[in-house]
Amino acid sequence: MLRKCYFWAVCSVLLAGALQVNAADTIRMSDPSTWSYRELQSYVGKEVVFADPMVICNNYNGLTVAPTRIYSPTNQAAPRTTEYNTVVSVNNTHGVSLSGVNTYHRLGERIENLRAYVRSTNSLEWRSGTFVGNTREDVLAGLPDVGEAELTVCTANLEYYLVEQLGGNMGPQDDAAHQRQRHKVSQAMAFIEADIYAFVEVQQGPNALAELAADLSENTGRNYTYISGRGSANGTYTQSAFVYCSDVVKPVGQLQENNTGVSNRKRVQCFEQISSGEQFLLSVNHFKAKSGNGTGDNADKNDGQGSYNGDRVKEAESVLSQYQRLAREYDENDILIVGDLNAYAMEDPITTLRNGGMTDLHRYFHADSSYSYTYHGTAGYLDHALCNETLLPQVTGMAPIHINSDESDDFTYDKYYGSDSQFESSDHGTMFRYSDHDPVLIGLRLDKTAVLAIPQPRVLPTSDGLEILHGLSDSGTPSYYAIYSPTGTVIQPITLIDTYANSIPLPAQGVYVVLVYYEGKVYTFKTVY
Repeated sequence: MLRKCYFWAVCSVLLAGALQVNAADTIRMSDPSTWSYRELQSYVGKEVVFADPMVICNNYNGLTVAPTRIYSPTNQAAPRTTEYNTVVSVNNTHGVSLSGVNTYHRLGERIENLRAYVRSTNSLEWRSGTFVGNTREDVLAGLPDVGEAELTVCTANLEYYLVEQLGGNMGPQDDAAHQRQRHKVSQAMAFIEADIYAFVEVQQGPNALAELAADLSENTGRNYTYISGRGSANGTYTQSAFVYCSDVVKPVGQLQENNTGVSNRKRVQCFEQISSGEQFLLSVNHFKAKSGNGTGDNADKNDGQGSYNGDRVKEAESVLSQYQRLAREYDENDILIVGDLNAYAMEDPITTLRNGGMTDLHRYFHADSSYSYTYHGTAGYLDHALCNETLLPQVTGMAPIHINSDESDDFTYDKYYGSDSQFESSDHGTMFRYSDHDPVLIGLRLDKTAVLAIPQPRVLPTSDGLEILHGLSDSGTPSYYAIYSPTGTVIQPITLIDTYANSIPLPAQGVYVVLVYYEGKVYTFKTVY
């Protein structure tokens, strides 16, 4: 009898221990977008289960997770605004480290039903969970949708692509490293198979472009060639340049240089689609970098824009000025401006381009969720695509292709330490992380008679305020708009909309919230003027 009692006593203790180990508090977030790791304070030393998915925001030296992606403040809000300060504040406590995961995962993957031990307010230890979405398999399943395009343009930063070593610390340091770089880049470009490539960070001259075009031709079975500016076959400069499929498009006129600021990095070419005879101007750009110590308007103002913001603004102004001249010379209004502008969406250089009549296609197609680059766990887009109002209705879609920014830097060609015979079968032999920037794909259906179809209202910033584009309905249902400050102050009371486009002057620069009532629904827009 004593033995039986002892047996059941032991079982009871073990069962109680098991229940204690498996018991976990459930964390439910009232607002995942503003959640702070400080909310973990009461759970330190306990196991928890997150009712909301957590997203991987960084995979450098372990994982950082948060309820949402963490975006660069100036990608989401204009510098020096209250909204910018709010984003900075949220970012500072939004992410938490997650240790104990022994498999590789990309940024942007979600963890559903994450169960973890809370070591401290900003440190979790993995127990279990399910990783979902944004995997390499998802990327390889196909290119992102850019609509029913008849012509595609890809802009891509190649991170110092060169064919011969120059003795510096940029790009491949020997031929074996170059062949690894070439292998990754050629795979990526063939996967995208665009009709026109607008490349930046092509180190050296025509020899590098000839190699890129030859690889594309071989890997796709199409005929690619290139356009290069002045310079020797293996000059020491970094250039922006075009590679294109000669079966689909042909250049019209000469390559146009723009050497305001840095040289060889702002170029425009007029292209004609062979099948339709339609033409457009394509402007590829690589603006001055944020690094360094500038003075005057180039000094770092600690507003998120970094150094040399003044120079980047001047470069943006020069792009607009050159466009105005070329539009007259070519009798061609349509322009697509692409490239690495070294400025996030809401920084002064991009505001300059928008105020000059250009539409930010990242924002147009993806609101504020788009990104092409990550830095210390924050996402945003430095790789831009903007167009003017006449080309906009001919753009079928636009999307970044996340084959680089979500990958670990360990997979770049210069971090490979195995033998070259093993290279192609290793992770380093894939197209992933060929650069630190994602390529961006734009779909076009060129037709000068195209009219912008607006299925729902849109709000676009202008030089003196904003414009509400409104699809007037056949039913004749009245539509209204109202404008508020982010704190709820009424800027413009409820006003009737009775025309297709309404230009609204605003009293001062800043962030505004616009409500549009249309077809029985209320649409909310947040815009920066």
